[in-house]
This record gives sequence, C-alpha cells and structure tokens, in this order.
Amino acid sequence: MQHHTTVGIIGGGPAGLLLARLLHNHGIDCVVLESRERDYVEQRQRAGILEQGTVDVLRSCGAGERLDREGLVHDGIELRWNRRSHRVDFPALTGGRRVWVYAQTEVVKDLIALQLAEGAPLLFGAHVHAVEGADTDRPVVRYRHEGREKTLSCDYVIGCDGFHGVTRSAFPEQARRTYERVYPFSWLGILADVAPSCEELIYAHSPRGFALHSMRSPEVSRLYLQVPNGTDPADWSDERIWDELEARFAVDGDWKLERGPVTSKAVLPMRSFVTEPMRWGRVLLAGDAAHIVPPTGAKGLNLAAADVIVLARALAHLEETGSTALLDAYSDTCLRRVWRAEHFSWFMTTTLHTDPAQSDFDTRLQISQLDRIAASPHAAAELAENYAGLEIG
Repeated sequence: MQHHTTVGIIGGGPAGLLLARLLHNHGIDCVVLESRERDYVEQRQRAGILEQGTVDVLRSCGAGERLDREGLVHDGIELRWNRRSHRVDFPALTGGRRVWVYAQTEVVKDLIALQLAEGAPLLFGAHVHAVEGADTDRPVVRYRHEGREKTLSCDYVIGCDGFHGVTRSAFPEQARRTYERVYPFSWLGILADVAPSCEELIYAHSPRGFALHSMRSPEVSRLYLQVPNGTDPADWSDERIWDELEARFAVDGDWKLERGPVTSKAVLPMRSFVTEPMRWGRVLLAGDAAHIVPPTGAKGLNLAAADVIVLARALAHLEETGSTALLDAYSDTCLRRVWRAEHFSWFMTTTLHTDPAQSDFDTRLQISQLDRIAASPHAAAELAENYAGLEIG
C-alpha cells in the first residue's frame, strides 16, 4: 500500500492536529498518522494553560467556539512565599495580554472533531516505524495500520510525535546536537472534584518544596506538589496530600484550601531538552519532538503551537510563491523562541523549587528574587511578558 501527500504529519496530538487544520485552511493536502487510538488521545492529560497567541490562532482556524464558551480567562497569577503573596497583573504589564485555562484534552477533542468532519485524513492506530530519505525530494514514512504495512511518500514530513517518537532518528546523529537538563525533583499531580480555592493560579515557594494550585473547570481543581524523583503516588494518601498542600500554601490571612475527593494521581518528572536543528532536508520537527520544558512556566503546549504556526506560514508561502525562504528559516525562527521559553521555564523552576542539595545561601537568593518581582514593575513585567507569551515568528 503506497500513497503520496504533500505533507505527512506524524503524531495526532495538539501540534500535529493544529498543523493539519492550518494546512487545510491554506488548501495544502496532508495526512496525519497517530499511533494511539482516538479514546486514548482525547484523554491524555497534559497542559492546561493557553497563551494569548495560541488562543488567537485556535479562534482564527475555527477551533475556538467551545474554548470561548468553557475556557477560564485569567489576568494574572499569584506568587506565595514566606507566608506572603503577590499578584502579577498580566494585562496591566503586557498591554492587555492574558491567558486561558483550557485543558489540552479539550483542545485535542475540538481539533479532532474538525479534522474528521472536514479535514485531511487522520489515521488512528497508525504505527510509524521509520522515516527514510530525509535528504531526498520524496521522504517516505513507513507505518502499519489495520494490520497492513503501508508507505506514505511526502514532499515534506513533519514530526509531531513527541520525545519518544521516531522522526528525530531520521536526522543523522552527527547532524544534530542535544541539550538537556534533568531536575532532581518531580511533581505529584492530582485532580480533585472540588471547586478551586482561588480565582487564578497560585505558585508557592516553601521550605517544604514547591506547590501549584490550578484548575480544570469551576468544579475541578488541579494541584501539584514537588516530590523526590522516583516517588510512588501510592505512598501518598489523600489526607497526606491535602495536609502538605495546605502547609505549602500557608499565607497570613483568612485564605482556606478547600478539600475534596481525589480522582487521579500521577508523578511527572521534570526535564529541559532541546535538539538542534529542527530541520534536516525535508523532515522537520515540532513540539516535544524537538524540545521539552518543565511545566512550571506553562510553555509546552504553547511552544508546540508556535512551531506549527511558523511552519504553516512557511508551507503556505511556498505554495503561493514557490519560495523556500520561510521554510529555510524555520529552525532558526523557532529556536529563538524555544530558548527564551527554556530560560523562562528554568527561571520559574529554579526560583520556586527547593533543590535537595541547595544551601541557605541559595534559598536567600530565591527569596530575594521573589521580593524583587513584588517590588519592581520591571521584574514583574518580564515575568508577565514571558508567561502570557512572546510574539510568534
């Protein structure tokens, strides 16, 4: 079984699906190959914060209706340390930009519905095992679908298949360089059937470790605790989790952490990762296939969206003009934003978490930085600009 398409997209997560939607709107044919089944893809828990630029693009491509109806608009975040708190006002510091709480699962559901209704082919259960001929005019994707071996030849192959995907291996080892940092702690994340105890996200620095209060809806809370690497969620009872969250969020005043039934627990390792370049021949990488950030800065999904927005513009420019100029600049264009997001995520992570090996001196530096954000409009503006999202492209 052999077919041809202009753009072969490997991976049906938010990056691959958004790229397919943008290409469809430009009249560029593509095929999306996703190794998992639809039910799994639509339930895969990941990020929940959307930057202004991501929201604008989802709206413009027809995927914003439910987002506008159900998404929670946030105009800032709250920082807590030493039993005090400080709110960072995004619109006031960024010229009006804000963020939305809208889970990745919901973004994926919206894009899948659009793709199946009016888009190019989206094949679930399509297991890609090789990408060949990256440096030729017709790279080939070899995959298995519905029990049959198939081949898809493409003008371009886009790897949106995540950190463990196969596309990155199509780049010769000597042609790519990898940068990586593994952090000495993880997050224990929970979903709880209880109304959020806050209107906006709370990021807490504590001698006991970091904590984050987020939400999925007005009825469902999403919370995280810093824990040692290798932690087994089963070792944490619901009561222990709530007690620890309450201790880390402690602040002077009458604020109260509401408790409720915990419906899921999972441990999330923390790492930073970048591979360069993001293009080799006619094979290009986007999203987690090219870079990973710790979730402290809420950049992962938004970086993936920025990649495919730049990529869709480049492919549309090629289609309209015959020029490969934007496509040739793809890797450099994206990496400028990627490294800024990596730095911001590192900054948020190292400022708010307690490294097991850190000294009292290190802790005082963290407190000094948080004090500076509270006292300096310039420091607060830098945080707000990065959190709400830099310009795309």
